[in-house]
Amino acid sequence: MTKSVTVTYALWAMGGPLGLHHLYLGRDSHALLWMLTLGGFGVGWAREFFRIPAYVGEANRETEGGLRDSKRHPIARPPPVSVARFAGQISVGIYFGTVALIGLNSLSFFYLIVLPLCVGAGVHLVSSVGEQTTDLHKTLIACVITSPIFYGSTISPLPISIAASVTASQHRRFKTRPPSGSQQELGPRLYRLALVWLAFSAPLGYSIFHNTTATLFYLSDCVAALLDMFWFFPWLRSVVEYFLLLPYRILGAFTGWGPSEESWRKVLEILLTERSQREREALQMLSVSKEASMEEVTRSYRELVKVWHPDHNPGSKMEEAQKMFIQIQEAYETLLRAQKPDHRNK
Repeated sequence: MTKSVTVTYALWAMGGPLGLHHLYLGRDSHALLWMLTLGGFGVGWAREFFRIPAYVGEANRETEGGLRDSKRHPIARPPPVSVARFAGQISVGIYFGTVALIGLNSLSFFYLIVLPLCVGAGVHLVSSVGEQTTDLHKTLIACVITSPIFYGSTISPLPISIAASVTASQHRRFKTRPPSGSQQELGPRLYRLALVWLAFSAPLGYSIFHNTTATLFYLSDCVAALLDMFWFFPWLRSVVEYFLLLPYRILGAFTGWGPSEESWRKVLEILLTERSQREREALQMLSVSKEASMEEVTRSYRELVKVWHPDHNPGSKMEEAQKMFIQIQEAYETLLRAQKPDHRNK
């Protein structure tokens, strides 16, 4: 069925950030990307106003002609390099990695397996938009190799995403289109898209609603680490900080609501002083009360380390001592991370 430019523009205006116009045109990868990033963080959706006629023309050529015209897109020659696509790969890779850090960082082997796979999935999703694609296996291998170098770093999604984007660009190629008329019906396509959306959003939603304090701590650490990168250019730091707060300013402009800076600071103070479940377990592990100062926590930690150090528990008790020693270390690191926002405000 021939696609209409008018219908595409209408869907772009009504549900563009959710990818409705791409779903209409059969561009499922692009539709999924827009669903997960709300239209490429708004920038991609606005940019598409001028590209919709080309998208419609491409969809109609596939419907009418089947396979790609070899004169227009030689299969043996890779697609041209796109700066916008490369920047999108890096941005979405960082975005997917950040979501994983918020919702899945408690999993075993997170930095070795989970994080690189999530970043690689984001990069590959952008690489597969439109007529292009890339080698998924090589992209994921680049992520897995790069991740251990930045093990445990707050900004680790950035270098992993850059490495994956470079690899994806080096192995870019045109997609092999199926014969004309073989496109699946809308129902199965929506079902697959819904499954991917749930897989992406469920861990993030669980983390936000059940571990709000830890999420705020991590976001605060990410923003602080990003701004600290520009310490030698104060004016650039101010520009980055302005754009980080821009979505909040836009929301206030549209809704007519915007609490004063003092009110907003009080809200943050209330949220950041609430103990998360993980922090409560850490306090219990170190045998200190929730009102304990960081000096008291450190003192208790050092005493417990002496008691449960494996070298002090030879023989049959060594295995139990090793487990306790690791749990004590993790509890202390949890409380240290919880103190970081307070230290920056002093």
